[in-house]
Amino acid sequence: MGYTVGDELPPLDVRVTRDRLVRYAGASLDFNPIHWNERFAKEVGLPDVIAHGMLTMALAGRLVTDWLGDPGRLVEYSCRFTRPVVVPDDDEGALVQFTGKVGEVREDGTARVDITAKFDGKTVLGKAVAFVR
Repeated sequence: MGYTVGDELPPLDVRVTRDRLVRYAGASLDFNPIHWNERFAKEVGLPDVIAHGMLTMALAGRLVTDWLGDPGRLVEYSCRFTRPVVVPDDDEGALVQFTGKVGEVREDGTARVDITAKFDGKTVLGKAVAFVR
């Protein structure tokens, strides 16, 4: 697969629901009550229960690995958590929208993919960058 600067990845929309948070907590062993207890989340100053940052990061990574077709081609991936994804207690959950674009192609054939993750129209991951081969 050759890369060209400006290539856009197919967008990925994911609904993050409370049941998904419970499943992620079990898989990651991150049982912090801000991810499941509305009363506790509000007591510590959050608007409601929030998604695990690492879950949001993993979903953004899925955008890239789905596009690659082979997760082994993802060489490096990093981001910063800039804003929480607030997950309401309903069947709809929080819609997180992921997009990506090839921002650089290197001489060795690897490429930098710049990822955008938005919730409620606002970016939730900063400097989200994947390097692929």
